[in-house]
Amino acid sequence: MNRRIVLLVLALLGVLYPIRRMLLMAAPRCLTGHWHGCYDTENGVVLMTLVGLPPALAVAWALARSRGWRRSLAEVGMVYGTVPMVWLTLMPGAGAGAVEGRVSLVPLRDLVTMGPLGIGGNLLIFAALGFFAPMRFAALATVPRILALGAGCSIVVEIMQYVLRLDRVSSVDDVLVNAAGAVLAGLASRRWWATTESRVEVCVS
Repeated sequence: MNRRIVLLVLALLGVLYPIRRMLLMAAPRCLTGHWHGCYDTENGVVLMTLVGLPPALAVAWALARSRGWRRSLAEVGMVYGTVPMVWLTLMPGAGAGAVEGRVSLVPLRDLVTMGPLGIGGNLLIFAALGFFAPMRFAALATVPRILALGAGCSIVVEIMQYVLRLDRVSSVDDVLVNAAGAVLAGLASRRWWATTESRVEVCVS
């Protein structure tokens, strides 16, 4: 277990090192409590998500005393890992409010223009939800239901982008990639999925 934690920390540092300068650009505004320049920028949201990670883990640890580690970690993880990603997705573009909502309903057409970074980002939007939800809810502990959960949440986000006129394209490809990311993350946590038996044990205890 300790070895896995060390490897996880090293992997996280390896991901953060190349983007350290971008994160530090938002640090002055974020650390002084300014909204603009922090929570309305991608760098600021990512930075504050990382800053808030230790308190989130502390909350999970506190809840684990009464609920067990798997349930508490799943509850905190699926919320804390999903809300910032949805926030980033709902950030308005330069023409927000001035342009009509745009829709792309042809499957796979937008994948070409997404690029590796766009595809990777879309895979991560509901990855935390796909990873932790089946750990918390036995009813969601199947691949089809995780797929439906990811797709359903993604459809809601795409509708909000269109209705709120955020100068973003509501694309069916976003839904497909978001749902795929949820499923892949869910498969990664499969050994810890909740079962009916584990739910009964929690209720009894």
